[in-house]
Amino acid sequence: MNIILLGPPGAGKGTQAARLVADRGMTQLSTGDMLRAAVKAGSPVGLQAKAVMESGGLVSDEIVSALIGERLDQGIGAGAIFDGYPRTAAQAESLDGLLGSRDAKLDYVIELAVDEDALVERIVGRFTCANCGEGYHDRFKQPKVAGTCDVCGHHEFKRRADDNEETVRTRMAEYRAKTAPIIPIYEARGLVRRVDGMADIAEVTRAIEAIFDGK
Repeated sequence: MNIILLGPPGAGKGTQAARLVADRGMTQLSTGDMLRAAVKAGSPVGLQAKAVMESGGLVSDEIVSALIGERLDQGIGAGAIFDGYPRTAAQAESLDGLLGSRDAKLDYVIELAVDEDALVERIVGRFTCANCGEGYHDRFKQPKVAGTCDVCGHHEFKRRADDNEETVRTRMAEYRAKTAPIIPIYEARGLVRRVDGMADIAEVTRAIEAIFDGK
């Protein structure tokens, strides 16, 4: 089962991908993570990417495609979860070629659909314990005792610097701009499925499983 997982930052892609990896033995292919790993490993593609990034340039579609191909050849278990790729029509065409040359195909494009205002509230309100990392939220999950972590009893909390409304809305606008060109391509092929990304995490997982089971 090979899928593309779409959704803006904060929609829960990472959480759902991790569940698919754990429950189904799939492999998450995040181009950002793969680039960093290839550069660190010093692979041929990684060396190309490193040279481009050090010169301040953008990594080309050709390099990204080579990176994907390199990773596919290493084995992807029960299937691949493409995260952050493809983002353009050219990359979508390239992915078809990469899979086709390996006797594989894309099965679904799953979009975690969200309400932007609600998602902004979800992201902006979150904070964590500075000691153990337990997650909280201004509205949805306050510590049982104000100022004290439920898990470890620590009294200091922190928020991500980019968890502010302006940054979140900018990231969402970038997502729409990058994703808009590829959705019609896959809709025309009948591959797109939409799941309510604002639902409970377990409900989202069940909805994705139902897609896989053809329900």
